[in-house]
Amino acid sequence: MAATTVTDAGSVRIITEVIPATDPRAAQLVSGSQPPAAARTSFQTQGFQRAHPKVLGTIHIFSGIIHICFGIILTLSEHDNPSLPVASGILFWLGILQLLVSGSLLVESERRDSPMLVKTCCVVNVGVVLSTLVATGIHGMAITRHMPGCEKLRPFQIRPEWCLNMQGKILSNGLDSTLVLLSLLGFCVAVAVLAFGYDIVRQHRYTQLVRN
Repeated sequence: MAATTVTDAGSVRIITEVIPATDPRAAQLVSGSQPPAAARTSFQTQGFQRAHPKVLGTIHIFSGIIHICFGIILTLSEHDNPSLPVASGILFWLGILQLLVSGSLLVESERRDSPMLVKTCCVVNVGVVLSTLVATGIHGMAITRHMPGCEKLRPFQIRPEWCLNMQGKILSNGLDSTLVLLSLLGFCVAVAVLAFGYDIVRQHRYTQLVRN
């Protein structure tokens, strides 16, 4: 049976009730005082959530789709004389393996409060940073190079017909410039993910060390 004490403090009366451990109300009070598991997990990743990973992931997804679409168009139009970006396949492996994968993980990381998922996003975005730098270099080389087959010719060698049409080179340079901007955008998004996810990864490693 619960013991009740009454204390008068001026105009205030304080009633204190002591509930035994066997009382069903004690279990309800204990369970109600503990924060839910979802709230504890959310606290671990709330720093990363401030970066709005769903927005960053959406940018990566659309950038990856544009890379793949441009890759298909340029591959079909340059199948006889592929340019450096087409020959390297950078438009496909950057769009599929990096940007689309990273974008999907970032969108999922906003739905699930998982430090391990944040760590995976950081690892993938390290690859995105390196890949976008390589892609920027390849597109830059393509802009400065002549069209395939239009390099300095040997004596008595006939210049191909497409070398006389500079509009093709201008269009190619415009596409490469656009892809450079998309690569730089992907680079900035990946750096933002790494900046916000670094503390989460460090805290996760510290927690594992303490548990071990």
